[in-house]
Amino acid sequence: MGMVLGRCLIAGSDFGHTAERIHADAMAGSPGNGLASRRRRRVERWRRQGVNVTAATLEHVTKFTYEDYRTAPEDRRYELLDGDLVVAPAPNLKHQRVLLALGMLLGRFVKEAGLGEVLLSPCDVVLSDTDVVQPDLLFISRGREHLVRNGDNVQGAPDLVVEILSPATADRDRGYKRALYARHGVSEYWLIDPVAETVSVHLQRNGSLVVTQTCGRGQTLRSPTLQGFEADPADVFSTS
Repeated sequence: MGMVLGRCLIAGSDFGHTAERIHADAMAGSPGNGLASRRRRRVERWRRQGVNVTAATLEHVTKFTYEDYRTAPEDRRYELLDGDLVVAPAPNLKHQRVLLALGMLLGRFVKEAGLGEVLLSPCDVVLSDTDVVQPDLLFISRGREHLVRNGDNVQGAPDLVVEILSPATADRDRGYKRALYARHGVSEYWLIDPVAETVSVHLQRNGSLVVTQTCGRGQTLRSPTLQGFEADPADVFSTS
């Protein structure tokens, strides 16, 4: 059974509840908060079933699930990473300008070549019941259109994932999320640094995403996943 309780983290800092606070939140959640209410009901059910629910148990074994993620308050942007709800602040304007330029560039190429579909954040990518991410940009090939057939989200690993680094998310994008994407079979992963104005291309190698190219203005960005795609990163950064 997927556990509903877990920590809520703020991007860039670990604001995880202590075990005692998790327990208090679970039992005294606001009636108007569907997530808190579900926590409380599930803990109460465990106790009726004779489960010894302790604060330590809640801290170490309970996790949020996709069902909980869907009922989280809508006033913030979340990701679900290994059962932890992660709150990310809104990206800055440079980030958004780079995203828009890249989306237009890749979207046009993919559409003209009939390769599949490019999607921009916010878009849920459900990798497991405890891992739901919102990449800045993703590409789904025509041969894998079944991943988006439900019309609600992406059910599985995209062919290409792009993350644009920001101070609040850079460590996570380079670390946990890169390993997560690799584990679930993402073929190609781009990390874009809008400050250094570089694009680092990572390719799948035996379960890891390994850097194969880093390029900046005046150089040629190529994608093995998007056969024939070539671009000067200046086309992406010049608008920012």
